Amino acid sequence: MLEHVCERVSMARYLTSVIVATDDRRIYDEARRIGARVQMTREDHLSGTDRVAEVASAWEDAEYIVNVQGDEPLIDPAAIDAAILPLLDEPAIAMGTLKKRIEDLSEVANPNVVKVVTDRFENAIYFSRSTIPYPRDGGAVVHFKHIGLYVYRRDFLLKYSGLQVGPLEEAERLEQLRALENGYKIRVVETDYESLGVDTPEDLARVQGLIDAGKMAVRHG
Repeated sequence: MLEHVCERVSMARYLTSVIVATDDRRIYDEARRIGARVQMTREDHLSGTDRVAEVASAWEDAEYIVNVQGDEPLIDPAAIDAAILPLLDEPAIAMGTLKKRIEDLSEVANPNVVKVVTDRFENAIYFSRSTIPYPRDGGAVVHFKHIGLYVYRRDFLLKYSGLQVGPLEEAERLEQLRALENGYKIRVVETDYESLGVDTPEDLARVQGLIDAGKMAVRHG
């Protein structure tokens, strides 16, 4: 799985380096085995963003940092590029991420599916495990789920760990709320990419089937 993630991420147009950040010696050893660049980090980080910030502190020449989850072997390189582009164009944006229109209505009320609402400039207003927006009069409402891929300006990322953790982040257990609670903008780009993280054996079997199907399509296409 780790090898698939590294291969997919390396295909993104705007990335120049791929580094595996981990506090687990098993993951470190596997990354070394597949030839990936890897860095051990502290074990006491509160979030993945804090872990990425530790690694970024050693890369003075990097202007932008992308945080990709290591359990998404089908990550779309084009989605990574789409999240990066707004930061290249607008210096005021400290952080970027992705959203996807919810098509399975059962996801709207699922607290494990994080929802996001944005303003008319596509900046995040709020992220929540609850149903947002709430259709009070029962009318049709478009809901978007958050895709947990993040792009940061390096200078902002290095400040992140020192930002105050607010009541919203504590309540929702969503690290991206720390940026909003401290007054930073998060640009949210819509994508068709469907995030498929591997959290259970069933997830692994599903993703393996998709990978195998993709290989067959290439072989016979």
